[in-house]
Amino acid sequence: MNTLMMGATWRDVLSWIPELLSGFVVSIELTLVTLLCGIPLGLIGALGVQARNRMLRRITLILVEVGRGAPALVLLQFIYFGLPSAGLSLGSFAASAFALSWSTGAYTSEIIRAGLDSVPSGQRDALSALGLSTIDGLRYVILPQGLRVAVPPLLGFAILVFQGTSLCFTVALPELISRAYEIGADTFFYFPVLALAGLFYVAVCLPASFLVSYVEHRSGQYSRR
Repeated sequence: MNTLMMGATWRDVLSWIPELLSGFVVSIELTLVTLLCGIPLGLIGALGVQARNRMLRRITLILVEVGRGAPALVLLQFIYFGLPSAGLSLGSFAASAFALSWSTGAYTSEIIRAGLDSVPSGQRDALSALGLSTIDGLRYVILPQGLRVAVPPLLGFAILVFQGTSLCFTVALPELISRAYEIGADTFFYFPVLALAGLFYVAVCLPASFLVSYVEHRSGQYSRR
């Protein structure tokens, strides 16, 4: 069979793979940077929302609610196109990492906060009875247990972050979808090249979904012990 979908040949498809791979690498790099920045921000946000200082709590709530309430695409457009009006210009990768990290931090703060709240109140009461400081209590008791509960949903959210990198073609970041559109514009074979790009996403998301299910199963076994 010499032709595939919409007239594209196998030779066409094979010629697209190197360019799509380069975009795929950019998507992976952006995902890793976003998670490395966003999850620590989520932890800070979770602790800030529960802080005793009223001002700190309000500022954290505002940042979290804006990050959750505004679509990631809006944050991306605001940072890339809006900030230059205020004299701050960022490249497409930096702007994408900034926007997705903000959105990730906002959402993961709620995931982590739910994990921290799952720690039994009796253990929290025992901290003061033992004379442990707030920092020591977080470090040795609350965080280890709360983060263990939060790991499965955090892994699931990481898959969404990888998928969300496709939005960054709107700011000319040469990620996977951007490369696919460039090939489509040159060849007019949009359907097959976008289908091929979709296979790249499936190749990552499908095994990652199985990993999340496995971690959830293991976490459930641990909680029942």
